[in-house]
Amino acid sequence: MDQLLKITSVPIQYELKIDSARLEYSRSRAELEIHKTDGKLSIKSRPVKLNLDSFEARNSVSPTPTRSVAQRAQQGREAAYSATAQLAQEGQLLLKADIGEDVIGQIMQQRTAAPTGEFQLGFTPSAPVDIQYQPGNLTINYEMDKLNFDLKIANGNFEFVPGNIEMSITQYPDLLIEYVGGPIYVPPSADPNYEPLDVRA
Repeated sequence: MDQLLKITSVPIQYELKIDSARLEYSRSRAELEIHKTDGKLSIKSRPVKLNLDSFEARNSVSPTPTRSVAQRAQQGREAAYSATAQLAQEGQLLLKADIGEDVIGQIMQQRTAAPTGEFQLGFTPSAPVDIQYQPGNLTINYEMDKLNFDLKIANGNFEFVPGNIEMSITQYPDLLIEYVGGPIYVPPSADPNYEPLDVRA
């Protein structure tokens, strides 16, 4: 008896896409900033300074009212002292005078006598002018231009990318059953090649 069924098994089919793990490195860009500071020149000059103090010199020629009063008071005291001494001396002469002696004539002769002795010569003005001198000064400061460099370098970044496996099924498993026999007639007697069975025994 021939086999009437043909059974075929279709296996599964799939594709694998594999991405290996990798380590990626990304570099960063370096940045350079330059700042310029302009130089400058500064000059400081102080001129010659001359101080003239003529206060004492002017007072020796034309005293101020205060100085004039002080001088006159001093001269008055000296004149009083001198007159007191002269009167005391003349009083002593009068006390010691003898009868008939011309004491008044001696006193008048002394008063009218020409002065004798050393005389001091003076110059006008008698006080000098106070002179103070300060020399001039020149200071020069120069600053050159300045360049400031700011370099910024960032470190690179490492990134780990893990592996990946993708599976795609292109053919699912299947079971194919195929009938390979001839046609089946119902009733069997309808088969043109039908041969009745001999049931006689």
